[in-house]
Amino acid sequence: MKRNILLTGGAGFIGSHVVRLFVNKYPDYRIINYDLLTYAGNLANLSDIEGKENYIFIKGDICDTDIVKQTMEKYEVDSIIHLAAESHVDRSILDPGAFIQTNIVGTLSLLNCARQYWEGKKGTRFYHVSTDEVYGSLGETGYFLETTPYDPRSPYSASKASSDHLVRAYQHTFGMETVISNCSNNYGPNQFPEKLIPLMIHNAIHGKALPIYGDGQYTRDWLYVMDHATAIDVVFHEGKSGETYNVGGNNEWKNIDLVHTLCKLMDEKLGKEPGSTESLITFVKDRPGHDKRYAIDASKIKEELGWVPAVTPETGMALTIDWYLANEEWLNNVTTGAYRKYYEKQYS
Repeated sequence: MKRNILLTGGAGFIGSHVVRLFVNKYPDYRIINYDLLTYAGNLANLSDIEGKENYIFIKGDICDTDIVKQTMEKYEVDSIIHLAAESHVDRSILDPGAFIQTNIVGTLSLLNCARQYWEGKKGTRFYHVSTDEVYGSLGETGYFLETTPYDPRSPYSASKASSDHLVRAYQHTFGMETVISNCSNNYGPNQFPEKLIPLMIHNAIHGKALPIYGDGQYTRDWLYVMDHATAIDVVFHEGKSGETYNVGGNNEWKNIDLVHTLCKLMDEKLGKEPGSTESLITFVKDRPGHDKRYAIDASKIKEELGWVPAVTPETGMALTIDWYLANEEWLNNVTTGAYRKYYEKQYS
């Protein structure tokens, strides 16, 4: 194989799209999907590439250095694309310790294993996929740049900021070839329905309340997941060692405006009376420390690597709704834990 890539978190939302892209686009690469299969990890996301000669799945914890070392040695891993992470802010408020363990200790574990195994080897790369939330919160104007000082506001973003710093420290101290990208909010097929868009779609299908935090004026930059996967492809292959690249969708929405648009599309696709889904909107108690606005300046990745998002907001939203409506069985299985129970038995 031309490259042997260990891709952590490959059964998750973003990871599964990256795994599929690399497996199909690079038949001369071996892609080792390393995932613990927690609640958000789902091998059903990758059923279409099971059996491909250049795809391997390993069930494992990134904190388990023995399994990581064994995997790297067995498959002669020369690159790591690190996506495995606890990622939901609400969960980080309820259980910060899990985020410290996975996002910080887990990243440190991978860095140590890679540094030891790659000592004296050339052509290696550690690519850490991170979030724009490490930069903190914006006011009504302005954008996050790669040079924006870190100011994390939640246990989740603090854990990701720490892991970013660790990767940079290993590059500076030990000379490891590393690259980091910080992306905006992703949406699209296969996203676990704790996140805003799939939660709204799931609840709308079942006629349940659509909960909106506070006054709904929080603003996010939304990026279609396949656009993010292509950005990861470009950064992995073309990104300069030691550099950071912000990945954004140029697609800012206030939460309430996004949900109103989604409701109108759901009414059309479900054949409901206009306004039916909007009537389910319910404002709920705000999240502690809720950041007001995130917005990415993605000019660096455009100018230096030639990447721009290809999917328009209108197309991306329609594609996402259509996928969930066509895959209600997937949606029901992840919300009931059926997939998780199945894979726990299979890989126990």
